[in-house]
Amino acid sequence: MRQVRVHGPGDVRVDDVAPPEPGPRDAVLAVAACGICGSDLSYIAMGGVAGPAAEPMCLGHEISGTVEWIGSHVRSVRPGERVVVHPGDDQFGRIGNGAAQGGLTPRLLVTEVDRGRLFSVPDDLPLDVAAFAEPLAVGMRAADQAEVEPGEGVAVFGCGPIGLAAIATLVDRGHKKVVAIDLSPVRLELAQGLGAQAGLDPRSTDVWDELARLHGRSEFMFGPTPATSAFIEATGSAQVIVDVLDHGPVGGRLSVVALHYEPIPTSYLMLLMKQFTIRGSMEYPPRFEEAIDLLARRDLSGLVTHRFPLDRFDQALDALGGSKDCGKVMVTMDQSET
Repeated sequence: MRQVRVHGPGDVRVDDVAPPEPGPRDAVLAVAACGICGSDLSYIAMGGVAGPAAEPMCLGHEISGTVEWIGSHVRSVRPGERVVVHPGDDQFGRIGNGAAQGGLTPRLLVTEVDRGRLFSVPDDLPLDVAAFAEPLAVGMRAADQAEVEPGEGVAVFGCGPIGLAAIATLVDRGHKKVVAIDLSPVRLELAQGLGAQAGLDPRSTDVWDELARLHGRSEFMFGPTPATSAFIEATGSAQVIVDVLDHGPVGGRLSVVALHYEPIPTSYLMLLMKQFTIRGSMEYPPRFEEAIDLLARRDLSGLVTHRFPLDRFDQALDALGGSKDCGKVMVTMDQSET
């Protein structure tokens, strides 16, 4: 059986591995699709979650598929059920995030299934779209952390899958003043297709002037600012955080969902004077199924822009890490493989 594993910094391979050996509280999933994301690129670059480990690290945490086998003690799912995976479990291992299992494989062992690790998906939801539930839940959490009130303006910096997921969430909740900011025309088009008020490329537009035009101005002792109340940082660029604090309004809120590995200079004087709130956003809403509900309610299939079979995993990485003119990149599995 094949499995994508990281062996060291910059060294990722599709390995031949032994098939899973499940126990009575486990399930085996015939994986249909598994997304890849910026976190995976970071793991590959570093050689693991925080650097190389004693054993190769299995990749893949955005997973959908069909339950193929269940242990005798399993009560929450049944064979043949179409599901997505909740990959986070501190006690029994985070799938694709440093533990023994990863979703970039045709057969995935999911341990301790009845702890809420598998969630059913509607029959009419394609499984390669259902796998978007995990990043959608991440973007949903980022939107939650921004605490956007009705009528407020929002700026989402970065329209990769997480930023797009945040935009989809905000639009679904009825927010009409959601502005997307990105360097990719493809991603800006996807954002506006979701219902974003505008899509801004900072190379050709003064973002802060345009936000003021779209959302109005707010008074500040050193001069007016855009009245945009909430910001979501999904780029990984330190400058975005600096700029938001410099240009955001009094009482503004920033939700940081992108990975930032280096310290960022911060004006705590500006933070104090503006009574600004900066909040981190990690993982998912308390109810993971909210992402599945949104996928069932709205057609977000257009956000999956690239699909590659497992034997073209290198091309999937190139699509994700190259021009970034893409939405979600999915890797699909041959379910006949053992």
